[in-house]
Amino acid sequence: MVLLHGGMRVRHPLPSVRQGLLLAATLCVALGVAGCKEQGDIRIRSLDFEGVRQVNKAALASALQTRRGSRLPWGRKAYFDRRAFDADLQRIRAYYADRGFPDARVSDVDVRLNDPQDEVSITVRISEGEPVVVDALDLQGVDVLAEGPRRGLRESLPLRVGAPLDRQLAQASRERVLNVLRDAGYPYAEVSLSQTTSAPRRERIVLAATPGVQAHFGEVEIVGPRSVAPQVVRRQLTYRPGDLFTRREMRESQRRIYGLELFEFANVESLEDRQAQAAEVPTRVTVAEGKHRKFTFGLGYGSEERARARIRWDHANLMGAAEHLGIEAKWSSLERGVRAEFREPYFLAPHFSLQFEGQAWQAAEPVYSLNQLGGRVTLRHQANSQNSWGVSFASEFQRSSVVAEALTDFSIRNQLIALGLDPRTGESRGTLSSLSFDLSRNTTGSLLDARNGYVVNAHVEQAGTWLRGSWNFWTATVEGRHYLSIGRRLVIANRLRLGTIDPLGGDLEANVPFYRRFFIGGASSLRGWGRFEVSPLSGFGLPIGGHSMVEGSSEVRLPLMGKIGAVAFVDYGNVWMGANAFDLGDLRVDVGPGLRYLTPVGPARIDFGYQLTPEANLRVRGEPERRQWRVHFSIGQAF
Repeated sequence: MVLLHGGMRVRHPLPSVRQGLLLAATLCVALGVAGCKEQGDIRIRSLDFEGVRQVNKAALASALQTRRGSRLPWGRKAYFDRRAFDADLQRIRAYYADRGFPDARVSDVDVRLNDPQDEVSITVRISEGEPVVVDALDLQGVDVLAEGPRRGLRESLPLRVGAPLDRQLAQASRERVLNVLRDAGYPYAEVSLSQTTSAPRRERIVLAATPGVQAHFGEVEIVGPRSVAPQVVRRQLTYRPGDLFTRREMRESQRRIYGLELFEFANVESLEDRQAQAAEVPTRVTVAEGKHRKFTFGLGYGSEERARARIRWDHANLMGAAEHLGIEAKWSSLERGVRAEFREPYFLAPHFSLQFEGQAWQAAEPVYSLNQLGGRVTLRHQANSQNSWGVSFASEFQRSSVVAEALTDFSIRNQLIALGLDPRTGESRGTLSSLSFDLSRNTTGSLLDARNGYVVNAHVEQAGTWLRGSWNFWTATVEGRHYLSIGRRLVIANRLRLGTIDPLGGDLEANVPFYRRFFIGGASSLRGWGRFEVSPLSGFGLPIGGHSMVEGSSEVRLPLMGKIGAVAFVDYGNVWMGANAFDLGDLRVDVGPGLRYLTPVGPARIDFGYQLTPEANLRVRGEPERRQWRVHFSIGQAF
């Protein structure tokens, strides 16, 4: 062990952790009087490990009390605690033994004080030794499962043959077998774990299951509702008496009850008698009602919206059967207006809901402004927490206008007329009547900061023709996102979105309103450009939108310290004037870094995007654009 005191380095061998008393004494000499306190005033500048090759270094560090403090001036500091550090050396041995390395030991500790002797850097050197390996993994008593589920169970076990005998993974494998049996109708299942030595440092693991009686759901007891009718809770259950028992449906039912936003607490539990092992298992649903009326107010700022304010009132149990009424008002530099919505969460059958929306809304985009007045009705089917689809009918009166610069650009005069815009005023008005279908699948669990899984969204819409209205077209967009964790820290995220708009009879531009054209660029799109700056340009250099679009992004996300993280990204895409006019050889590309700070409502972020393929003729606010970069501030991941 190498120690510093008064500018001198003292080396002391540490063959084993049992010399803790000697370590404590030498640390007192090394760190001075402050270091001999239970918790001194010497800050921990760094804590590093050497020789760690077969376990996760970050997980090892998180299991210790001694930790590095924040390097930021305002961050939390960590101070050296002699007793905690001495106990941590023992924890390292226990951590390794639990993961199949019984001979692991701390071979050396290097403690370095800085010149002012108020900070210490610690390096722990570890000799891992040879692991105990899983020689074989046998499953017994699972023949009650079909061949497919049985094979899938074996492939999904965390413990692997040939890997070190990690006790946590062994217990997780036991729990996995138990849960699969309980999800297959065996609530009384039990699973034992045993091991035998088959050769030196090689162990045979046996997971032996006793399935017990296959059972079905029995009577359901509802406990706790006051102003909400018990039938409202009962209809959220995805199982009925007589159905095959499965804990999977109990978990899904609990999720659906929480989804009503009526209860602060909801729990679905089985009441099986493990001694009697009855063929019917009763369940109890316990709920605690929350506040049904909510008033929220928020202020924020973004690089695109600038200052924004939002106020909302919600009633989650309007008529006593979980009907939801919400009224919202918002103001920002990009959009403002009032919206109201009413949702019936149980429409005729389970999984179906019906929602009515009305709005008076104004969008003020860089290229155009839009006023909308009208409503929409949506029938939605939520099959489970991952899959949903919906059908919507919308009828809205629209009034839009292009920016003043477009009125001085005579090269697009004919296009303005074709769009239905008066070339003297740049305005358009009409009624949009449309029928749309949406499909969604989300396996991420949470989109605020997804780490694994994927999202697929598809939207198809037809406007006009037999639906009447001022415009006749159909449009389709498809978006896919994928998230992959590498180790415990790194996340690779990818996104791809495509869209097209086609006329239904007649001219393309005359049948598609200007505000429905595709524009990309901005904080959640191509970050090297500003909002709506990537699209076909007029002869004057003004983005005028198009009818085919591709955009995608790839990000590498890495936590740095505490709640702070960093990303590196590449964005690509473009918009083309014609319908189905995709040209993947003509893409705009940007790259850049970003910072993230985790908040309760999602990561606050700042991104710097640099254009690799700038558009020479682009004009922004009527002036030639010479910058090849943009900086964006926002809340939430870019995708």
